[in-house]
Amino acid sequence: MNTVNTICASLPGATWADPSEGQLASWKVGGKMFACVAGEQDKVAVKCDSVETAQMLIDAGAAEKARYFHRSWV
Repeated sequence: MNTVNTICASLPGATWADPSEGQLASWKVGGKMFACVAGEQDKVAVKCDSVETAQMLIDAGAAEKARYFHRSWV
């Protein structure tokens, strides 16, 4: 997850939040989540700009639907 954290930390205004102490940490800009990192899993969920973009990534095989998140997350 170091690569994910490095990329997210480099974004303007990005802040790290870990309210559940390692179970589901997130990156936010302006108080809104754009990436979530699940505790011990080696996965990250990111918010797309639209449901259509998320579906395009899924259809292309570049991403999969993020479980328990809105359809705009992959």
